[in-house]
Amino acid sequence: MSHITLVLWFALGVGLVFGVVGQRTGFCLTGGLRDWLLDQDGRRVRAFALASAVALVGTQTLEALGYVSLGRSLYLQPSFSWLLLPLGGLLFGYGMVAANGCGARSLVLLASGNLRAFVVLICLAIGAYMVLSGLLAPLRLWLAALSSVAPPVAPLSLSGWLGQYVGAVPGRWIAVSLVALPLLAFSLGNARFRHSPRDWLGGVLIGGLVPVGWFITGYLGADDFDPVRLVSLTFVAPIGDSVQYVMLSTGTALDFGVTVVAGVLAGSLVAALLSRSFHLQGFDSPQRMLRSMAGGLLMGVGGGLALGCSVGQGLTGMSTLGLGSFLAIGGILLGAVLGLRGPLRLPRL
Repeated sequence: MSHITLVLWFALGVGLVFGVVGQRTGFCLTGGLRDWLLDQDGRRVRAFALASAVALVGTQTLEALGYVSLGRSLYLQPSFSWLLLPLGGLLFGYGMVAANGCGARSLVLLASGNLRAFVVLICLAIGAYMVLSGLLAPLRLWLAALSSVAPPVAPLSLSGWLGQYVGAVPGRWIAVSLVALPLLAFSLGNARFRHSPRDWLGGVLIGGLVPVGWFITGYLGADDFDPVRLVSLTFVAPIGDSVQYVMLSTGTALDFGVTVVAGVLAGSLVAALLSRSFHLQGFDSPQRMLRSMAGGLLMGVGGGLALGCSVGQGLTGMSTLGLGSFLAIGGILLGAVLGLRGPLRLPRL
C-alpha cells in the first residue's frame, strides 16, 4: 500500500469518527455560543473549549517528539494578513449564525436528513472558490499584498515569540500553558459540564482528532519524493474541493480533506440511522432559504479569507499556536456574537 493510499484510509477513519461523534453529541461552536449567550447553557461551548485544549496539547506534544514539523503548515507561514484573517473570521462567524451551523455541522446535519444544510454547503463551496480561485481571488491577493506583515519571529507562533526570550523548549510549554490552562479552567471548572459525559467526551474525542490528522499527513504521509501536504481537520476548502471532485473526479485526485468530508457524511449517516434520528427536513419559507444561502456564502468567503473555519482555525490553527490563528478565531467569535446579540443580531430560527 502506497503512503498516499494509507493516508486516505486513515483520513476516512478520522471523518467517520468526527461524523459519529458530531451527530451523537451535537458538537458545534454555533450552537454552543447560542446556548451559552441566549439560554445560559454553556455545555456545548465548553466542549469546544475542551476540544481546543486537547488539540493544542496533543499537537504540541507530537511536534516535540519529532513526528511532525508544524512549520510546513498553512498556519505558520512567514507572513500573515492583519486585515484578511480577522475580517474573514468576522464574516464566517456571522455567516455560521445565519446558516445555523458551520460547515462541519452542516455536513452532520445533511447526513441526518436536513436538506437545508445541502443549500448551505453548496453556497459555502461557491463562496470559498470565489475567494480562493474565482472572481474574488484578485481582490483577495491585492488586499493580502497591502496588509501582510512578516514579524521577525520563526516560527510565526506564540511559542516562537516566547522562544526568543526563554529558549525554544520552555517557550513552547509556556505558550501551551498560557492557552490550554484557561481553556481547561473554563470547561472543566463547570460542574454541569463535568457531569455531562456526552459533552466532555465529545470534546475530548474531536479535539484528539486534530493531532491524529497531523500525524497522518505529517508522518504517515511523509515521503522524500512525493510528500503529502501537511494538514489536519478543516472544512471550508475541503467542502469546495469535494464538490469539485464530485463533478470532475476524472481530472482530480482524492486528498486528505475530501476524504475526511466523505467520512463525516458517512459516519453521521450511520449514527443517525442507528439512533433512529434520521428524518427529512426542508425550508418552511423562502426567507429562511435566503438566509441559509447568505449564511453559506458568508462562511465560504469568510473562511477563504481567514484560511479556515471554526474547526480549521479554532481547533487546528490554534493547535499550532500560530499568531494569525488568534486573529482569525477572534474574528469568528466576534462575528458570531454580533449575530446572536446586539443591534446586528439575527432572529432566532
